[in-house]
Amino acid sequence: MWSVPNFPQRAQQNVRVASASPADNRIAGVDALRGLALLGIFVVNIAYFASGYPFHLVPDPQYASGLEMLLPRLVDVLVTMKAYLVFSFLFGYSFTLQMDSAARRGVEFTPRFLRRLAGLFAIGLVHAVLLFQGDILTTYALLGLVLLGMRRTRERTALVTGAVITGVVAFAIALTAVGGVDLVPDPAAAQAAGAASTEALRGGLGSLVGEHLRSMPAMLSALAVQGPLALFAFLVGLAAGRRRALADTTAYQRQLRLIQRVGYPIGIAGGIVFAAGGGTHNVTGLLISILTAPLLAAAYVATALRFFHGPRGARIVAALAPAGRMALSNYLGQSMVAVLIFSGVGLGLAGTVSPTAAIGIAIVVYCGQLVVSRAWMARFRYGPVEWLLRAWTEWRRPPFVA
Repeated sequence: MWSVPNFPQRAQQNVRVASASPADNRIAGVDALRGLALLGIFVVNIAYFASGYPFHLVPDPQYASGLEMLLPRLVDVLVTMKAYLVFSFLFGYSFTLQMDSAARRGVEFTPRFLRRLAGLFAIGLVHAVLLFQGDILTTYALLGLVLLGMRRTRERTALVTGAVITGVVAFAIALTAVGGVDLVPDPAAAQAAGAASTEALRGGLGSLVGEHLRSMPAMLSALAVQGPLALFAFLVGLAAGRRRALADTTAYQRQLRLIQRVGYPIGIAGGIVFAAGGGTHNVTGLLISILTAPLLAAAYVATALRFFHGPRGARIVAALAPAGRMALSNYLGQSMVAVLIFSGVGLGLAGTVSPTAAIGIAIVVYCGQLVVSRAWMARFRYGPVEWLLRAWTEWRRPPFVA
């Protein structure tokens, strides 16, 4: 069990209760990081629930003023293309924990992990069709096959491979920029498509599913960038997991400080260029973000780890870790709540809520998830979806009550 030196005894007990079950010996810092990443993912994703325009790479014309777009642009600077990299890094790191757990229990890892990926893909597919076409779970399931094939790769090889992947994607985007490719060649047509998508989101379940299915080709093309970068983060997580770098950061303080000193100035500068160009709407800004977003994501991880292991980190870990333990349930729950708020299945508010207000809604929903997650994990070993996925993975009914 991971613990933080010099914590008051009661605080240490709170971290253990919030972060671990005896069954799988979880690391509190990993869960807390995952819980924190959930916030970043939701404040980015909620724009796609609140309006149909973002899927067509254009802003809603009624909310295009400079003041209204200030907070969304700040999200682009600090969060967009960063939060999912943190989540992906933790997927790779947790992969090593799962391998070690299987080895300790003397069970074969590969067939279990393949079942897990199949279950994750099925959940993601349902999620993409019914709730959110921007689903990341199906991508994780497919990239998990690559991770499984590289499980015995040396740390240096994993890092070099990840860097090469990022370089190839950046080079391809650079060629696109040099070629003068415009991601929105017809702004008027994109605005019309955005209005039609927003109207479809306000419809009933059939209209919502139809819109999701129509958006699938565009989402698949976006994975040409998102997928390779997620794989890069997987491989960095794999290398870090081999070193158990998140279990005890005392041996890595110099490296963590260096990551902060390099990652923040370069990452924020890149984020400013990215946001100024319109986020993912601009090829040049996208290229800059591909090169700098991993540095800012790494700086966030380094900062969180140093804080979590500090004398005041125990309470934050205790607040965040339960949400991270049931991150899959929370990720799907975010989509479900957003559908009930913005689509015609629920309140039908799509197109009527400003981007700034939507971000505020995401923060409020996330805070509610922290409260619910803490109460849930105090009674149960797993989140509800985590329990189903574990049952499928292990071909047995695991204990549910803590």
